[in-house]
Amino acid sequence: MRRAWIVGVLTGLLLLGACSDPSDGPEVPPPAPDVSRAATTHQRAQPSPRTSAAVVAPRVLYLGDSIATEAQQVLGQELRRSLRATYTSAPYSGTTPCDYLEGTGKKSLVPDRDKAAALVRALHPDVVVLQFWGNAWGYTWCMDGISHAAAPRKYFSRYRADLRRLTEQIAAAGGERRPRIVWVAQGPDPMTPDRVRRVNELYEAQAAASGDVVADAGAAVAPAGSRYTWAQYLPCTAYEHEHPDYCTQPDRDRTAMHIDKDYLHFCLAPTTPTPKPCPVRSPGILRMAQEISRVVGSS
Repeated sequence: MRRAWIVGVLTGLLLLGACSDPSDGPEVPPPAPDVSRAATTHQRAQPSPRTSAAVVAPRVLYLGDSIATEAQQVLGQELRRSLRATYTSAPYSGTTPCDYLEGTGKKSLVPDRDKAAALVRALHPDVVVLQFWGNAWGYTWCMDGISHAAAPRKYFSRYRADLRRLTEQIAAAGGERRPRIVWVAQGPDPMTPDRVRRVNELYEAQAAASGDVVADAGAAVAPAGSRYTWAQYLPCTAYEHEHPDYCTQPDRDRTAMHIDKDYLHFCLAPTTPTPKPCPVRSPGILRMAQEISRVVGSS
């Protein structure tokens, strides 16, 4: 129990941080990245003029925790490039689905203006992308102290209920223009692999129950044929070979998913107390963003 508590505290500290801000450039080469001042900054990627009636240009809202915080610029770039999307992101590090529920008051890390339903009413998105690692350490106030380590059955039951409530609030806020929800399945966790598997199953069950979809972005950062095996390095993809900045160890035909001291985040820059988008090219982030963008385009 003590080991699990220590791991939980360390993981909580990681989730509350985000990437540092060195000067080695944006995550993706052209087009230029969106400007972001903090993790809670809304980023609106304006669509390019349509060239034909067949071009789809959805309005996309992206919410989530520190995994979303570090990925928000890259996902916006991918959505603009492939779908000409209008994009808004409002992730908050350290959060879990209940933080985005209306009615949580001061027990939430997300202010009322950025609750999922509030943003749906204000922005009228076609798609809401939700990405949460699962908050297993009991920090987030709206979880009422329920943690996976102390009470796994209660944790999963509460998580399931929060997914349902969040779906209902988003649907009600959308009204006749109810947005499609894309739940993002998470990558492997070396400390509690079964927890991530169960959380992803909850996303799949909720999506099936409400007519929504799951983007299995976590599979893009897991070894082929071993979905829940954690790996710091994976073989370079064809895209990464064509773009050498993303194949970090070409002589060994592999690229980094994580830095040495952070098994959770995919930004290849250290986390800091100030949440912000990842400032360096990071293969894991791009892989997940490409899969999310693909699913958004097919939904």
